[in-house]
Amino acid sequence: MSTAGIHAGWAASDCHRSLTPPIYSSSAYAQPDHAALRALFERRADGFAYSRSGNPTTAVLEERITSLEGGIGAIAVASGQAATTIALCALAAPGGHVVASSRLYGGTTELLDDTLADLGVTTTVVDPWDLDAWEAAFTEDTRAAIVESIANPGAQLLDLDVLTDIAHRRDVPVIVDSTLASPALYRPGEHGADVVVHSATKYLCGHGTTIAGLIVDTGRFDPRRCPQRWERLTTPNRRFGVTFADEYASGASGLLAYARAKYVTDLGATLPATSAQQILVGIETLDLRLRKISADAVELAGRLAAAPEVARVHHPSIPGRPDAHLAARDFPRGTSGVFSIDLHGGEAAAAAFCDALELWALAVNLGDARSLVCHPASTTHCHLTSAQREACGVGTGTVRLSVGLEDLEDLWADLSRGLAAARDALPEAAAIGA
Repeated sequence: MSTAGIHAGWAASDCHRSLTPPIYSSSAYAQPDHAALRALFERRADGFAYSRSGNPTTAVLEERITSLEGGIGAIAVASGQAATTIALCALAAPGGHVVASSRLYGGTTELLDDTLADLGVTTTVVDPWDLDAWEAAFTEDTRAAIVESIANPGAQLLDLDVLTDIAHRRDVPVIVDSTLASPALYRPGEHGADVVVHSATKYLCGHGTTIAGLIVDTGRFDPRRCPQRWERLTTPNRRFGVTFADEYASGASGLLAYARAKYVTDLGATLPATSAQQILVGIETLDLRLRKISADAVELAGRLAAAPEVARVHHPSIPGRPDAHLAARDFPRGTSGVFSIDLHGGEAAAAAFCDALELWALAVNLGDARSLVCHPASTTHCHLTSAQREACGVGTGTVRLSVGLEDLEDLWADLSRGLAAARDALPEAAAIGA
């Protein structure tokens, strides 16, 4: 993993033999003649014409994440939300049906519930651990299913092998948001996923500097197996003059080619070259960072579980978790540094806890080198209904933690300060911990 994270997609072969991929800060690229430029636009040649649809630095990032995920291709886009949107649109819009896990990031739930609904995409939300409900949710119109490898914010794990088997028996591809796992901890393609999306802003970048998203085709999806279901890919495209599914014959991804040509280019969800280079630098230390972060998260989760101010800790290492066997089987390297706690006292206690922290930053990002904390019910999940928040495992006293790279004991000392403040915020403060 570490070797590919440092070397995949780039060799010191340019004129200056740069070890680090250079930033190609150019909006357009000169061609040797008219025929060469025409060939690029007619999709008869590979290369770069205009950075809205492709850039040399971004291409290195795409090759690197393809290698790390064991896929056949990737697209880098402007944000994780753009990655999820484009993947869903390429498969399900307009008028398709999506089966979605009830344990999704709030922004993904809003996307399905609002914006994609405006495009005629319907969604059935199900508990991913209720296999009967998962089975029953698929219809003849279902074009995609979407889950998270590690759920945000409760760090729940699911049996992706079983879920993808159910979907594939109905010729439905499965999209996995693997932002919290990253390829350092888990490769969804090895468990049946067809498409993997990342908010590269998080662990792949690792330092809170850059917004970016990635879409990876694992090579499992081939629209030619059910051509009538994927006519946009398996029939000649009027606009581009190609049949995108033909790319599968050469081992390339027709789905990604379609998504890039139609959605990335039309919507302008372009990742700048500077951002791509910052993600590449972050990936070089991904493996090392996730080892420490995951180990420290386990230790902190255990200490928090023993704190009287905490009603519940949502982390796979906590005894009694129904997904503990999945952590042992599928996540031997750890389950990242993101998990949540439920505090006695609801939002008042959560607010006091967050406000008392000095080292943990109050911010809605995660996967940073800095430890971060937020209150999902009033931030990342605030636009959801109370029923949707409950389905996501978000209550008024839920606090999401994202463990960073600071010293463990410094992090615990700060959390202890927050717990004391949460206790003092309760009317029955004297009774708790007495």
